[in-house]
Amino acid sequence: MAAPIIEMRDVSKRYAGETAALAGISLSVNAGEALAVLGPSGSGKSTLLNLIAGLDRPSEGSVAVAGLRVDELSEAASARYRRERIGMVFQFFNLLDDLTVEENVILPARLAGMSRDKAQARADELLLHLGLDRRHSRAYPGTLSGGERQRVAIARALINRPALLLADEPTGALDSASAAGVTELLSGLNREGQTILLVTHDTALAAACASRTIELVDGRIARDVRAVAR
Repeated sequence: MAAPIIEMRDVSKRYAGETAALAGISLSVNAGEALAVLGPSGSGKSTLLNLIAGLDRPSEGSVAVAGLRVDELSEAASARYRRERIGMVFQFFNLLDDLTVEENVILPARLAGMSRDKAQARADELLLHLGLDRRHSRAYPGTLSGGERQRVAIARALINRPALLLADEPTGALDSASAAGVTELLSGLNREGQTILLVTHDTALAAACASRTIELVDGRIARDVRAVAR
C-alpha cells in the first residue's frame, strides 16, 4: 500500500505563554483524498496548515508530506519544498498586482527551474482548464473579479504539479456566486485525482468538496468523518 501523502504523528505545538495550539495530533491523509479541516477560531486549524506547509515547526512529533520529513527541513529546503511539492491557495489570493495573470502563474515554475516556454505552455493549459482565456492571461489581477483572481491563484498553485494542494479559506473573500464556482472547481480537481487539504469555517464548502472531514477543538481532533460514497 502506498505511503500517505500526509503523515503527522503525535504532533503538538505550543507557543510561549499560551495553551497548546495542537495537542498530540496524529493524522494520515492518502493520495486522492480531499480533507476538510473545520473548527472554531483558535481550534488549531491555521497551526495545522502551517506545520504541513513547513511554515512552522512542531514542538513535538513529526510531519511528513509525500515521504519528506517537513519538520526537519532547513529554511532554504523548506522554501524549495513549498515551491516544488505543494501548492497553496489563500483567502485573499496573494497575487502580485504589478504582474500579469500569466506572469503570476508562471512565477513558481520559473523559480523551480522550468524553462519559460514550458512554463507558459503549462500556464496556458491550466488557465484554459480553469475557465480563463488568453484575454485573462494578459490582464492584471486588479482588473479581475474575486472569483477570477482565485482561479488564477489556483492555477499558480498547480503549475508545478504538486502532490498536495493546501487551501486556506479559499472562498472566504468571495461573493456567493464566485464561491460556488470555486467550490465546483476544487471538487473537479479532486475528482481528477488532486489531493487537497482544505481549511475552512464553511460547512457547505466542506460538504461539497471533501471526501473526509475532521473537526478540531482545543487543538485535538474531535471528529473524523468520511463522506458516504455517492
